[in-house]
Amino acid sequence: MTRNIKQREILPFVNKPGRYLGLEYNAKNKKWEKSSLTCALIFPDLYEIGMSHQGLQILYHLLNEHEGILADRCYCPDKDMEALLREKDLPLCSLESGHSLLEFDLLGITLPYELCYTNILTILDLANIPLRAELRSEGMPIVLGGGSCGLNPEPVADFFDAILLGDGEEAIVEIAKCIRLCKKEQLSRPQTLEQLAAIPGVYIPSLYHPVYKDDGTIAEITPLNPAFPTVRRRVLADLSQVDHLLHPLVPNGKIVHDRLGVEIARGCTRGCRFCQAGIIYRPVRERSPEQIFDIARQGIENSGFNELALLSLSTGDYSCLSTLLPQLMDRFASRVVSVSMPSMRVGTLTQEVMDQIKRVRKTGFTLAPEAGSERLRRVINKGITEEDLLTTCRDAFGLGWKVMKLYFMIGLPGETPEDVDAIAELAKMTKQVGAQTGKGRLQINVSVGTFVPKPHTPFQWEKQISMAESREKIARLRAILPKKGMKLKWHDPEQSLLEGVFSRGDRRLANLLETAWKKGARLDAWSDYFDLTLWEESALECNLSLDAFLRARAHDEILPWQHLDSGVDTGFLLDELEKAHTEAYTPDCRYHGCQQCGLCDFKEIKPIVQKEKSDQEATDIPKKSVSLQSPEINSLSEEDKHFRYTVSYSRTGDICYLGHLEILQLIFRALRRAKIRTNFSKGFNPSPKVSFGPALPVGTQSLAEFFIMDLPEPLTDLQATQVHLNDQLIGGLHVEEITLSDGSVPQQLITSYRICLEQPLTEEEKNRIKHFLTLDAFSIERRRKGKIKEINLRPLVLKLQIEEKNTLYLDMISRATEAGVKPLEALAAILIKDQKQLLSSELIKTGWKELTEDKLK
Repeated sequence: MTRNIKQREILPFVNKPGRYLGLEYNAKNKKWEKSSLTCALIFPDLYEIGMSHQGLQILYHLLNEHEGILADRCYCPDKDMEALLREKDLPLCSLESGHSLLEFDLLGITLPYELCYTNILTILDLANIPLRAELRSEGMPIVLGGGSCGLNPEPVADFFDAILLGDGEEAIVEIAKCIRLCKKEQLSRPQTLEQLAAIPGVYIPSLYHPVYKDDGTIAEITPLNPAFPTVRRRVLADLSQVDHLLHPLVPNGKIVHDRLGVEIARGCTRGCRFCQAGIIYRPVRERSPEQIFDIARQGIENSGFNELALLSLSTGDYSCLSTLLPQLMDRFASRVVSVSMPSMRVGTLTQEVMDQIKRVRKTGFTLAPEAGSERLRRVINKGITEEDLLTTCRDAFGLGWKVMKLYFMIGLPGETPEDVDAIAELAKMTKQVGAQTGKGRLQINVSVGTFVPKPHTPFQWEKQISMAESREKIARLRAILPKKGMKLKWHDPEQSLLEGVFSRGDRRLANLLETAWKKGARLDAWSDYFDLTLWEESALECNLSLDAFLRARAHDEILPWQHLDSGVDTGFLLDELEKAHTEAYTPDCRYHGCQQCGLCDFKEIKPIVQKEKSDQEATDIPKKSVSLQSPEINSLSEEDKHFRYTVSYSRTGDICYLGHLEILQLIFRALRRAKIRTNFSKGFNPSPKVSFGPALPVGTQSLAEFFIMDLPEPLTDLQATQVHLNDQLIGGLHVEEITLSDGSVPQQLITSYRICLEQPLTEEEKNRIKHFLTLDAFSIERRRKGKIKEINLRPLVLKLQIEEKNTLYLDMISRATEAGVKPLEALAAILIKDQKQLLSSELIKTGWKELTEDKLK
């Protein structure tokens, strides 16, 4: 059941076909027939979201390191691809091997957020796998879930054979080896699940039976195997024990977080009472600065990314940041690689840190006060003051930042109308601080989301406000926030409602989920696709009230996740809830001693906090690397040296389904990996000085592409550079020649194409071509932004020659200053056909030459 259809019969007909190619640099392509266990790791959202997810990448590389274990990837298709697969009766396949998901031994599906749940059903159904675990037969893959929603997977538990709670680095290998052994010993499906249940952190939903009261609350959760009364979250004791992403996957298309992410620490014990991550990822485990630097160095060298993100729940709390950050900037600033810290906490974003991160480009600046008033920040244990926030903003504006994003929640427990007004007041004060210290036009972006109570937090018993209440608070903010210099954005209250339903939901929601999915619910995290009416209709059919799932819970109520142990005692959560009512502060156990949450045994599981080193002890970082150019120079400071080269290359095969901007990014990254340093543009966001030829239509192969690169130093060996650059390019891109260039890009071209049609030309179509060639003018209409423009196609076609029954040779003129006509667009107009009928044709650019007056005669 491997792919038996050509990509050009599918990819030309979907939006962003690059999502479905695979072929990424650093992707693994192991032999299927030599694998004793096959795994497909699946992210249940679109490619651009899933490729940004670190967890899946880490597990992908860990599994593929093991002999005999194959791990491929798959992402949820968009609605157009889903429809096309159904129309052609094709299964959903993995990116690397192209095998149907049904053929794998293990499917590992990430559970990242509640609004992706319908996508899981889409994926299973397209793979011809029964949605319900109980309906799967022997020989079908084991469906495993895991991720942050795994600590209350009950709404989707019926769709999974097994779910991993907690950290996956060690557990995923144990799970894979267990399934491989069960497969070898030919154990039945129930026997395999029992073996998996013995692995710490693995939850088998079918081994637990919830019993409901008449009012919908849970009477009890009965373990069907007394050996496993509860399941405790798996905790990786030390991050340094597991290799990180030294060879990260490099995306083919633009993704949400298009950068190298380095996890510098896991866990946060600041103790924000609304924060689920602060509970389910504790304790704090920091990597050493030496390991972080080595991961960053190898990751950048092996990927070609131009941004490095230091990742943790609160990057500013990393204990050695003041020594690590200057070392990273010293290493990467000359390479024009910026360092960003997406999760900085107010109070930890010091002026020294800002001085460092602005050395290359000013990356995004987001602060999360969460609540507008001091009182409410005490309730949630945020631990920051108004002055902390304003001091940070004052420093940022003073150092040249122009845009500040502030994130708040509405509907927090104990919130009053005055607390909502305080959001606007704090935003106004931020703008005033900027006006006093900053220069130029400043922008304050206020982002608001509805508070959703999460399992395993002190607020898990609290109510969630209704959609009407959310809208009322948002309307209030819209009314009182100044219009000038401020922008208010908010998360859709309808989506927050559904998130709240599934966040604390139980197994009754499986019927709701399946019913809404059958009605067409898809990709609910995307506002363009989300439709609450489908869920409301489905809830009525399932005799469920959505609002009932938003209610407050009694402290003695059995919660749907009661049998799933995060490691943090329920008593600790109740104590924290009481402290919220009294506005009492709980300090960070990293710095103020154990707060008795119950997780650590202080033997294996304990906080790991690195100690700041003195200047003398700090690691001496090497500054040089092998290059095909002269010794390293600072690309930002060299302004008077320009050595230009034309790189001629081909793009053949499926890589032709990437767009022009995607190809540019691939080449920029290949140049970085090849250690070919370019000059850079100046300004806010420096970019490589590389000029490309005209953009090719998506789906067009080419034997004659080129780009011109502007370098600060000459290349010492053109042939060696060509070989080395080819080693860094993905399949389908190949450098044919590198020559010296004067730097000029031709503005008028004659481009030659070979077109192989899927169906032979009819006699009528041949006659239309002959007639076209006799004409002096042939107008086609081009619609752009609601306006219609006529283009005379005839003088743009210099040659249109029929060879055999279905092959054409076409020469067309293109000018940089004029709107062009795509080859298939031109042919469709000449043949009087719908262009979609030609999209499966094989279109190859065979050559080009500069247009001169002589060639027009």
